[in-house]
Amino acid sequence: MADTKATLTIGDNTKDYDILSGSVGPQVIDVRKLYANTGMFTYDPGFTSTASCESALTYIDGDEGILLHRGYPIEQLAEQSSFMEVSYLMLNGELPDAATLEKFTHTITRHTMVHEQLSTFYRGFRRDAHPMAILCGVVGALSSFYHDSTDINDPQQRTIASHRLIAKMPTIAAMAYKYSVGQPFVYPRNDLSYTGNFLRMTFGVPAEEYEVDPIIESAMDKIFILHADHEQNASTSTVRLAGSSGANPFACIAAGIACLWGPAHGGANEAALNMLREIGTPDRIPEYIARAKNKDDPFRLMGFGHRVYKNFDPRAKVLSKAASEVLDKLGINDPVLDTARELEQIALSDPYFIDKKLYPNVDFYSGVILSAIGFPTEMFTVLFALARTVGWVAQWNEMISDPAQKIGRPRQLYTGPSQRDYVPVAQR
Repeated sequence: MADTKATLTIGDNTKDYDILSGSVGPQVIDVRKLYANTGMFTYDPGFTSTASCESALTYIDGDEGILLHRGYPIEQLAEQSSFMEVSYLMLNGELPDAATLEKFTHTITRHTMVHEQLSTFYRGFRRDAHPMAILCGVVGALSSFYHDSTDINDPQQRTIASHRLIAKMPTIAAMAYKYSVGQPFVYPRNDLSYTGNFLRMTFGVPAEEYEVDPIIESAMDKIFILHADHEQNASTSTVRLAGSSGANPFACIAAGIACLWGPAHGGANEAALNMLREIGTPDRIPEYIARAKNKDDPFRLMGFGHRVYKNFDPRAKVLSKAASEVLDKLGINDPVLDTARELEQIALSDPYFIDKKLYPNVDFYSGVILSAIGFPTEMFTVLFALARTVGWVAQWNEMISDPAQKIGRPRQLYTGPSQRDYVPVAQR
């Protein structure tokens, strides 16, 4: 049985700190009184060894390749559930029955339209603006259109804001794409699924009816499920940090979008596809694998390995199958996609990749699928943000409801000058 106390000795000063246990995962040392007891802080760049909150949403075991949402394995959710059902699960803690799911889906569907005035907001952006810049700006502006759901102290308003964000994100994302290619906006339709609606708003045109392909719809729904939440990553921590100040939910999600835009976070699938395009054709793969193995070569294979997963990314297993289904369905003759398939097989059998546990990750497969469907690379992170909105909203709601939550205030190890006196400019 594990100790319930951790003892810290600094000189002659010895203090005990509680050891807390979650339902699964590593125990944590409660250091909330550390500064009061010792006058010291902990030093943890990137917060890689620091639990910043208590959460019941998502659990990751990177060594074993496990990802659970509210206790349910991601593989089961992706293969058997729907994005709407996972959204309800994340917000409410339990899977809904049929009637509850139908009611929730109906509510989300009836919130998919955006204020008509918002469409004129897009015209303020340049036509060549990055869709993530548009997404960040428009989502931040939602608080100026929906005043009736910005009071974070009102549970009903929090629920309405949550539903609005989940419902309107596909519409806003599709409008960002349409604006960038000079096509008219396509209004949502209430008889389509959440994912089917997004595909139609993105690729449909007023001149003809758009038919939603069930294989593509299923693959997109899986991508949305697999990106719904991923514990306390950079963008989720940003949403929580912004929310800890009492900021309205639309501002908090806009902050998360801004963080996700970073290439080290949400841009990984775009980087993976760009790498495949650089390789170009399967016959050049050995050259690039040799470069990846060369420590003196700056080239790195993108889409392999993961900061958290030291085993196979469980999300990648699901998308590997979906990628094959989409590529077979579309029958696309693209050397980049042929390169992806060949590189996948080599990486799964090459001892170098196996020993270093550089398995293809979710970004590798999602980039391949999205490219095959027809999304330009600059839309990849937008789709990530669309899916992750569910997790951000659920994390934000959990944080607001947590009585132990305080405004975020990380400490620092100061290395600048000590106090010094000001010298007038004429005497310097």
